[in-house]
Amino acid sequence: MENAQLVALSRQSILRNHLDVIANNMANINTSGFKSQEMSFVEYIMPVADGTAFEPADREISYVDMFTTRTNFEPGTVNLTENEFDLALNSEGFFVVQMEDGTEAYTRSGAFQLDATGQLITANGRPVLTDAGAITFAREDGLIEIAADGTIATELGIRGKIRVVNFDDVRTLEKVGDTMFKGENPVQVADARIIQGAVEGSNVSGVSEVTRLIEVTRAYDATSKLVKDLDELRQQAISTLGRIQA
Repeated sequence: MENAQLVALSRQSILRNHLDVIANNMANINTSGFKSQEMSFVEYIMPVADGTAFEPADREISYVDMFTTRTNFEPGTVNLTENEFDLALNSEGFFVVQMEDGTEAYTRSGAFQLDATGQLITANGRPVLTDAGAITFAREDGLIEIAADGTIATELGIRGKIRVVNFDDVRTLEKVGDTMFKGENPVQVADARIIQGAVEGSNVSGVSEVTRLIEVTRAYDATSKLVKDLDELRQQAISTLGRIQA
């Protein structure tokens, strides 16, 4: 009975974390450049149960040893906005932004804008990096055009090129915030294709997430009922044993 309850509690724990992952995905369904998260876990097999002296031998028991989330890097839908500072990647790679500590982070979210000084920044205020670092525009630049390869042209001439990098294995990237990642050894993307006046939407599938939410909720409810039934069974056993005459 104890083993059954421990297994049920183990399952409840992983289901609760699974619900958190689904909730975060659904909360960011309209966040540009957001990449959905999926949960995986490692199974721990208990070799034998406690009652090894009884026949037949007890079966192996499975618990959840640990869990982790992994990112789905499939591209989202490109949505036209007609905002000259919005950029969408129609290829592999990530835009490069500068963090507060001077390090670099990487994102697929190209919902960019200008701050009060004319610097190109992300929605969270991080500078967007070109091949020459952060870039600031002045009134004299006039119309700003960004070519498919990232080249920035204004009425003052060529101002630089938007950096787009990629990694040998995107699965090694560490998620920081909703749409940014940290990684090592970025490689410049030679054939990047940028669309000006558009952003990449979230790759979250609302239908899939709702279906998953229903499945996990039902599983959690069923496990809760099992835990309750085990508690009642234990109480009945204790009550019955208490009435047995020595």
